[in-house]
Amino acid sequence: MIHTAGGEGSVALADTEMASAIVATEVLPGRSSSERLVPAVRRLMAASGWLLSELAAVVVVHGPGSFTGIRVGVSAAKGLSEAGGVPLIALSRLALLAGAVDGGEQVVHVVLDAGRGEFYYGEYMGKRCVREALVGAQDMKKAASGGLVVVCEVKVAEALRELRPKLVDEPLAGDALPFAVERVVSGRFEDAAALDANYLRRTDAEIFAKPAAPRVSR
Repeated sequence: MIHTAGGEGSVALADTEMASAIVATEVLPGRSSSERLVPAVRRLMAASGWLLSELAAVVVVHGPGSFTGIRVGVSAAKGLSEAGGVPLIALSRLALLAGAVDGGEQVVHVVLDAGRGEFYYGEYMGKRCVREALVGAQDMKKAASGGLVVVCEVKVAEALRELRPKLVDEPLAGDALPFAVERVVSGRFEDAAALDANYLRRTDAEIFAKPAAPRVSR
């Protein structure tokens, strides 16, 4: 499992037949995913004595979050999936955040900082995604009225304090396991060639790109 969409990356290996399902894990400090991700995967695989071809699936958190981190994680996951000939599963970072609490039958609203006064917002019922969107502060507060609001960033908790959000730890790669198991059992995998990042917004390059010069007919 690979998660490089947040402020700190992480990788994990899991075996559901073991008493402790998470067999090995490693945190990638700061913004070091691009240099440390693949070597970390190799170390964990070697230490566990596993081969890529023995995996049930390669799992990647494909956003929303850090544009660079997402690209690194998705590219590595695609490469590992192809090299090992194993299926690929992509999960939302918002889904992992929703899974950090037992919301029961109530609606769970999960919120991440998107910068520029905006938020990545997800509405979940258990593991089922109702919707995900990029929203402004006022729209976010309207959308998240009623139900449990869950955040993992102090900055967001302070911005939404009137909604009394529950502050939890930032999900790590190992937290993807319950969602991954469900997907493996149901046989729902990604088309690796078609898989894209879950940005929920335009990149800076798109935002600040100069408009194309108008064509002059002759």
